[in-house]
Amino acid sequence: MNALTILPVPAFSTLCNAAFTLRREVFVWEQKVPEEEEHDGDDLTATHFVAIAQGEVVGTLRLIKRPEHTKIGRVAVRGSFRGQGIARSMIEAAMLQARAAGEQRFYLTAQSDKLGFYEKLGFVAFGPEFMDGGMPHRAMRDYDKDSAVLLD
Repeated sequence: MNALTILPVPAFSTLCNAAFTLRREVFVWEQKVPEEEEHDGDDLTATHFVAIAQGEVVGTLRLIKRPEHTKIGRVAVRGSFRGQGIARSMIEAAMLQARAAGEQRFYLTAQSDKLGFYEKLGFVAFGPEFMDGGMPHRAMRDYDKDSAVLLD
């Protein structure tokens, strides 16, 4: 992998707008998520991260602080850059920054075919499978692992 820079960026900054463009490319065009579901009110208050390689935004995610945990979401990597560890690097960097600010509990909803990826990062799936953006998902967390139960 070429040099990778991972940065938190303000909402609607030039780099964040590039991240929104990437999300549209991955979620709306590639994965056929309805466009009206791609952006939500959380984009206004989330901490957005970008991964920059070869002078362009090639990855993004957002963190949403909730009372019970911090939610990781909208993880996307440009197709031509997948398989290089970018998503893992972004998640680890975002969690490290959040931990430095006192956050210790992380949650996400993963596309069901990506569970193994998140399990390698210390997450466990729980609850029933559900549809989001037209794709099956599972809730996952990195805390209270012993009580995580899958429901089908």
